[in-house]
Amino acid sequence: MPTGTPDVLLRTEGRAGFVTLNRPRAINALTHAMVLAVDAALTEWEHDPAVTTVVLEGAGERGLCAGGDIRAIHDDARAGGAASAAFWRDEYRLNARIARYPKPYVALMDGIVMGGGVGLSAHGSHRVVTERSRVAMPETGIGFVPDVGGTYLLGRAPGELGTHLALTGDRVGAADAILTGLADRYVPAAALPALAGELTRLPADEALARHAATPPPGVLPEQREWIDACYTAPAVEEIVERLFGTGVPAAEEAATTLLAKSPTALKTTLAALRRSRALATLEEVLDLEYRVSRAALATPDLVEGIRAQVIDKDRAPRWRPATLAEVTDADVARHFAAPADGDLGLAAGLPAAP
Repeated sequence: MPTGTPDVLLRTEGRAGFVTLNRPRAINALTHAMVLAVDAALTEWEHDPAVTTVVLEGAGERGLCAGGDIRAIHDDARAGGAASAAFWRDEYRLNARIARYPKPYVALMDGIVMGGGVGLSAHGSHRVVTERSRVAMPETGIGFVPDVGGTYLLGRAPGELGTHLALTGDRVGAADAILTGLADRYVPAAALPALAGELTRLPADEALARHAATPPPGVLPEQREWIDACYTAPAVEEIVERLFGTGVPAAEEAATTLLAKSPTALKTTLAALRRSRALATLEEVLDLEYRVSRAALATPDLVEGIRAQVIDKDRAPRWRPATLAEVTDADVARHFAAPADGDLGLAAGLPAAP
């Protein structure tokens, strides 16, 4: 069976293979080695008839996964970005693999699930949230753009809910994660050990049916009217203007939140979301996101955003350009150009449509 690494613990029990992300002090933030270990386990178990279900979980009490190791990305971006490019190639391929995995893939999305953690979980066949779940794609706050298939997922959320979440980076709880298509089932956190135990002997659907419950109410349904009205605007500047003009405190708070994010990241995120809606497959969107991620390595905002949020923690990023008005169409368009060393090419490997 797979051996794993210290940061990814692997075990088989009964009919289930368990992947445990094991960096609890870093809320299980992903490294390149962890991505490769998960992929190797999926390869092994895909061809093992004794394993009928894969279960993803996180060590510790804080969450499944806080995302990629952005400290490493910060240092690598300053050194040229080669390691980050290699990491994203393998990470995005893993995201696509999870979405097409031939066996039930049960992600226990307890606690914090952000960025790369969403990529490891929200493309799975069975996505379980709890009352402790806080799910988000917070990339615009570090001068980056939602990736790991985030624009695919959020671009297909009802109305403009996904646009709101992608631009603001807001965290959502269980009910809102289910509403927006980031999760499927709610199971109380206290029931997760029993669920995990039953997954070792029962089919995934049967085990989940025994523990699924109705989540506490979310907040997005009551905000849907102003979200849909404001985020249909063609440009981020107009979205902000509409939000401030609603007279709704939550909408005005969203506008203030947007004005604190990277202007370049906001405009590029909106463009990426709208392009992703026109694409048919996750693989096509991941190819698009790979272009955007690679381009972001060459922008000042990614390094500056991580510095402000994680390295120095002064929470005072100095974005360049500093305002939405200064970000040109050309600044956005260059994020969608092919990298000099080639595209990811996931969609090229798909079978032809019938």
